[in-house]
Formats: sequence, C-alpha cells, structure tokens
Amino acid sequence: MNTTPLKDKTHCDVLVIGAGVSGLTTAIVAAKQGLEVIVAEKAPVFGGTAAYSGGVLWIPGNHIARAAGIQDSREAALTYIRNEAGAHFDPEATEAFLDTAPEMAEFFEHETHLQFVPTLYPDYHPDREGGAQQGRSILAKPFDIRALGSDMRRLRPPLRSITFIGMMFNSSNADIKHFFNATRSLSSFLYVFKRLAAHVKELALYHRGVNVTSGNALMARLAKTAQDLNIPIHTDCPARSLIEEDGRITGAVLATLQGEIRILADRAVVLAAGGFPHDVERIRATYPHLRRGGEHLSPTPAENTGDGIRMAERLGASLSMDYPSASAWMPVSRVPYGRGQYGVFPHLLDRYKPGVIGVLRDGRRFTNESNSYHDVGQAMIDACASSKETAMWLICDQPTISKYGLGYVKPAPIPLGPMLRRGYLHKGRTLKALAQAAGIDPAGLETTVRAYNEHAAQGQDPQFRRGSTAFNRYLADPDHQPNPCVGPILHGPFYALKVMMGDLGTFDGIRTTVTGEVLDGESRPIPGLYAVGNDRASIMGGAYPAAGITLGPNMTFGYITAKHIAKIKART
Repeated sequence: MNTTPLKDKTHCDVLVIGAGVSGLTTAIVAAKQGLEVIVAEKAPVFGGTAAYSGGVLWIPGNHIARAAGIQDSREAALTYIRNEAGAHFDPEATEAFLDTAPEMAEFFEHETHLQFVPTLYPDYHPDREGGAQQGRSILAKPFDIRALGSDMRRLRPPLRSITFIGMMFNSSNADIKHFFNATRSLSSFLYVFKRLAAHVKELALYHRGVNVTSGNALMARLAKTAQDLNIPIHTDCPARSLIEEDGRITGAVLATLQGEIRILADRAVVLAAGGFPHDVERIRATYPHLRRGGEHLSPTPAENTGDGIRMAERLGASLSMDYPSASAWMPVSRVPYGRGQYGVFPHLLDRYKPGVIGVLRDGRRFTNESNSYHDVGQAMIDACASSKETAMWLICDQPTISKYGLGYVKPAPIPLGPMLRRGYLHKGRTLKALAQAAGIDPAGLETTVRAYNEHAAQGQDPQFRRGSTAFNRYLADPDHQPNPCVGPILHGPFYALKVMMGDLGTFDGIRTTVTGEVLDGESRPIPGLYAVGNDRASIMGGAYPAAGITLGPNMTFGYITAKHIAKIKART
C-alpha cells in the first residue's frame, strides 16, 4: 500500500480516521466506487480491536449458511433483534442491516481477499423467539501475512494474553480441542507438536507468527485488499481536530512525525476511531462499577480513547449514552508477566468448563457461569451493586485445572508455580484454606461447593441451569457427560482466580442516520461528517445477542456508508 508521507493540504475524496475493521471496510468499498481514499491511524499498527478479536461476524441470511443448507429467515432475525434490543430497538437501522449484511459478505468474498468459513456458534440466547442454533456467525479464513510484505510488521499482533508463545487459537478454532487433549491422545499430541514446530520456525524467521487466524486474519485480508487498491494507511498519525468551512466538515488536522498537517476531503470525513473504552473520564461517568469506585480493565487497544467521539462532540454532534449496557462486558483478570509488566486476560473459555464455578467474595454463586461473557459481566455488575468492588473468583480443583487450565494458566504439563508465586492464582489444600488465601468467606465457599456438588455428579445445576442451552454447551467439553458444562469440585488442592470487569468495546456512541451521517443536537446531519464502527452507537441497543454482533454490523454499515458517500457530488 502507498505510504508516501502526507503533505499539508493534501486532497482526497474520503478521509477515514481509524484503520480497524470499520475504517478499512469503508475505505475499500469507497475505493471500489472509484473514490480516492486516505486512512489515518493513531496507533503505530493497523487492525484496531478486530485484530485482537475472534474475528466472528454475525450475518443473518449469509451465503455460507445457505450453501450448507441451514434454514433461517429474515423475519426470525428481525424478531430476535427486536426482542434483544427491547426499548432501544431501531427498526430502520435493523431493517437496513438485515437487508444489506448478506450482500456485504458476498461483495467482500467476490471483490476482495476476504474469505469466510462457517462456525457452529449458536446465538447467545438460542431458545428465545427468533434465535438460531447455528449459521448466523461466520469467520475469516486463516491467512499467511507474508502476502503483506513489509506491511506485515504494521499489522497489530494478536492479544498476548490469549496466545501461547505468540501462537493464535481461540474458541472458534477446532484445533483448541487438540491442545486440551495433547497429553491424553496421540493424535492430538502429534497435531500440537506440528503446530508448535511450524510456529517456532515462523518466530525464528519473522519474529512473529505469520499464519494467522481469527481477527488477525480478517484484518490482514482487508489490509491486503487495501494494498491492491493502493489505499494509503498512515500509522502513527492521530487526528487532532476536524476542519469546518461554511458549515461543512472538509477535512482534519493530523499529527504526523513531521508536524501537524491538514488533509482536505472533498466528499467526507469518516470517524472510525474505535469508540471510547480507554477514555477514562467518559467510562468513569458511564460504567456503573466505576461510578461506585470499582476497577475496570479493558483488553482493547490502548489507543481507543474516544478521539473520534470527542471531535464530533466539539462540533455539536449528538451522542447516544443511555443504553442499558454502555459496553460489551467481558470478565477479565490482570496477568502479571513479570518485571513489572501486566496483561489483561479475557475469560472466553474457562467459565464454560465442567468443574469451574464463579463466586463472589461471600463465597456464593450468582449466575450461570456458562452464559455469554456479556451476560456474566452484567450479572457481576448487578450482583455487586451494593459493593465498591465488582469481582468474582473462579474456583476449581486439581483435576480440572490440570485438564483445562484456568484463565492465563495453561493446562498440564505447563507448571502452575510462576502464576502462584506472582499472586495471579491462589491455592489451598482445603476449600477453607483456599478461601483464606484468596480473601473469600470460608463458610460461604464451603456451603456453595457442597450444594453444587450434590447435583454436579449427575450433570445437574438446579440453581442456575448450566448447560441448558446450545450456547452454554458450545464452549464446554462435549466429551464430559451427561452435562458438558457441569462437573463436581472434589479433589484438592483447590484453586481460585480473581476476575474483574472489562469490555470488548463500547455500545454507546455517536447518533447517526442509517447511512452514517453524524447528527447534531436537533437530529440534523452535520454535512461532510460520518461515523462508523464503535464510534457510532450500536444498533443492538446495548444488548449482546450473538457472536459477531459488533463486527457484522460494523462491516455492514461501513459498506452502506461508503456506498452513500460515493453518490454525493464532490465539493470541488
């Protein structure tokens, strides 16, 4: 891709601020319409939050599912979104999404390097009216980033805390089952050995994995398309302010290594700066657990500090800040890497496994641990409403942690010692000793585990009904019967890991038209200014109904916005 240094007063048709999934989607579709596009990215790398993510897109009615013979209907998806969004249901935006999302997915498969594969993800609430057992969530195919040439160094690497020596795997990859079974199955051991050998070779040659999956593959494929279209992606290039002339947004002031410059956009400036998960002031005012004095850790890129939203707000843009959930909640833990370095681990998998429960400081369970991360996060916030601290502790026994790991702690034979010594993991010969070590009420924990174990051996959880939905079971252990989510906690020593609140990105954001035009306080479009991705308020109304409800709509509305901009008459 062309990265010739920018000059003051450089002209383009469209200036996109942010090089995450929504920014690159908008840029690619605009370029395909014959427009000249410049992308400016604050971070030294491109890829945004999507490069850290599982890379799943929720696209009801997609061609991948149709080809597999999966039956779905637009009406069912519409009903599901309406039920999930509740009072914040936006019929116009939802209709546009459902009408356009399948078209967008086919466009990218036919016109770009982006290719998709199916997943088996059920919707998060598949038993609700309109919910689906599978088919709506699709995933980018793996990609060899050597195709990017020197630009592969600018692709945001995967989140360190969910890799193993930099090797990627996550809940939507089938090979993770081999990693769990590597010490019990010869075929799994050989599979893992080959994967590790290939990855170590990549590290030696390129200092990072080059065969990438999930969100890294999604962003690499979009970046390769941008290369082919000669779309410049300027990294280390934060936007400082928007330029307004005669009531219209005509460009932006960017900070480059050579100093501040103005980029002029004849048709549109598009805000795609990733929402506000690291805007300390805004999240302190918005997140309930922070308002009462708690702690929050976000595994999203540190550069996502709400720049786009603030620039729009200074020009009179209206914000939607009243969703029931301001963000996609994610239970996380703080990982001590050593030498004063810390990471954030998102608890995507361990909560679903049999033999793992979550308790509050009083030792009591409070929710179905196998619900989606957002649902568990919301339950944590609600359960801790009368406390300054919003936290839970994951509890398991020795056989469970040896088989599945816990949080950042890997399964056997990876040793537990380093994480025990650093205080990430707590251990006790008995439940009482564990509770005392972790700061949990001993009597409460013993009572909880005793009550849970009464039914767990039979695969039952009468208190919270773990394993009762297809989604509960999807990320559990299908080989554990009769319930892949439920197993007793019996054999010491016992372990505890503290989990607190985090997020995967914000739902609140800038109010826009369906086509992405930023609205002012009187619901009038601000000429020349658009918002996409997490800068724009989510169409899900603060709900999280399925895997991929961020990336699917973000790409769809980036597609819609770019098509709309292409129809605008140029200002000059």
